[in-house]
Amino acid sequence: MSVSGFLALLLALLPSGQLLASGTGNFSTEPGVGLAGPTSLAMMSESSDQCDRVMNYSAAERCAFVKRTPDCSMEDGFFNYLKLAFCLLPPNLTPLTITLCIVWLLALFLILGLAASKFFCPNLSAISSTLHCSHNVAGVTFLALGNGAPDIFSAMAAISHPHTAGLAVGALFGAGIFVTTVVAGSVALVKPFTVASRPFLRDVIFYMIAVFWTFVILYRGTTTLGEILGYLFLYVVYVLTVLISSCIYNRQKNSATNGLQYIPHIPAELNSSDSSDDDDDIQRMRGGTIQQEYESEYRPLLPYSESTREILLSSLNPVDNRKWRRKPWTWKVVKVVKTPLEVLLLLCVPVVDPDKEDRNWRRPLNSLHLITAPLLCVLVFQSGAYGGVMIQGEFPVWLLILLLGMFLAAIVFCTTTNDHPPKYHPLFAFLGFVVSAVLISAAASEVVSLLHMLGVVLSLSNTVLGLTLLAWGNSIGDLFSDVTIARQGYPRMAIAACFGGIIFNMLFGVGLGCLMQMYDTHSYVQFESEGLLTWIVAGALGSSLVLSFLIVPLSQFHLGRTYGVFLLVLYSIFLLIALLTEFGIIHT
Repeated sequence: MSVSGFLALLLALLPSGQLLASGTGNFSTEPGVGLAGPTSLAMMSESSDQCDRVMNYSAAERCAFVKRTPDCSMEDGFFNYLKLAFCLLPPNLTPLTITLCIVWLLALFLILGLAASKFFCPNLSAISSTLHCSHNVAGVTFLALGNGAPDIFSAMAAISHPHTAGLAVGALFGAGIFVTTVVAGSVALVKPFTVASRPFLRDVIFYMIAVFWTFVILYRGTTTLGEILGYLFLYVVYVLTVLISSCIYNRQKNSATNGLQYIPHIPAELNSSDSSDDDDDIQRMRGGTIQQEYESEYRPLLPYSESTREILLSSLNPVDNRKWRRKPWTWKVVKVVKTPLEVLLLLCVPVVDPDKEDRNWRRPLNSLHLITAPLLCVLVFQSGAYGGVMIQGEFPVWLLILLLGMFLAAIVFCTTTNDHPPKYHPLFAFLGFVVSAVLISAAASEVVSLLHMLGVVLSLSNTVLGLTLLAWGNSIGDLFSDVTIARQGYPRMAIAACFGGIIFNMLFGVGLGCLMQMYDTHSYVQFESEGLLTWIVAGALGSSLVLSFLIVPLSQFHLGRTYGVFLLVLYSIFLLIALLTEFGIIHT
């Protein structure tokens, strides 16, 4: 069932005045407020968000309640979605307002996906190439950050507000369960294979440690700066473990081949302990050869130089005419929907592609980026908080950034040519990285604010929204990409991506979010659980990891279709129990 269909079903089933006794968990930044251990429903009702009571009022009184209740302010987004839901249109048209908000939510998920896949990840790849990072280092740092950007920024945005922090726990744990069961199970169903033993055990062990540490923090109800730094340092230990195991594996391979003759030399980066690196390199080499041959067929016989206007127009066209003719109609429909957003992003976010001969240098567009990219950062950063700032009360900051951008754009345009990128072109990758990160962060904040509003309207807790809508929205791309990779004959790379990225997402999503709260409030972060549902989610994720840790070695590390069906059934049981708990059927 799609996200919009799920919400429409809930809107139809829930009466407008119904309020489920689920409570709203939060993170408090006041010293001594946290709760230690599981919390009863009675205690949770006393500390719940006051804004949840809006559904107890009649439709005509809800707008006035939202306006006078401080908990309904929602300062972290561009819009106050609670006021939009109850005050924009007459009370009898509230379902229409909710429907429009759901459409906007789907658009935000689309922005998150496009910004991460088309701009954030390519620029991270270019930065990795510029810094000459090995494949192992790039995979567990830059690639992990690129793949997990929506999850990390969503978690950080959720933790930054006390009324939405339950979304972070639900989203990170929910995404972990979804990826390690649905995605991994789908890969096993599509392409049964034998997983690489050492990388699999390494990733599962580190992920179990991260989940257990998070569970301990939630159970105690509080955390300190030293613990959060140690929490982040765990990922540094994971990176070092990957590098050390890679060096050991390379040394063993080299010693085994030293006595053999006529064996071509294989670069060290290709002899990784993680099998996904081998598959990735093979795919990249094959794909690069095919791409070069494909482009050579369409290369003009006579030299042709495009004009500046033609370069600008072609750079802003996200549709490849050759690909358009080969794709099915479903792909074309999705592309038509995505094209306006892609054009806007192309106007504002530079992309450096190290795989292309000219590294994607587009002189007119890159010059324009020096104007639009900094301006977008100022207008979007922290939900536009700096857009209206005045220098000495007279000169707006955005105008100063605009003038500086125009000055730099003029210099770049006049001192470069269309054919050859300048020596400082890699700096555009850093600019694109910053702009796309700011854009992803802003979109994630809007997603969190929207989900909070939907939780209030539908009387759902933040945890269940996080483990369903937010987790599905951020992980559905992983499902399609990993299954596609498995069908192409690279299931080991797909299963490695299932476990490697979610370790980074959990440690940095929670760790950086807590550090930001400590910096803003100058006090320790306190945690309040949402009762039984929180422990069900944490227990389900821990159980799935323990079962995989036991079952996979017992089956000689062979992931077959039986194991895939088992994982899908496991996720279905977990989701059923979580929803029954949310609706009060299962309770303490």
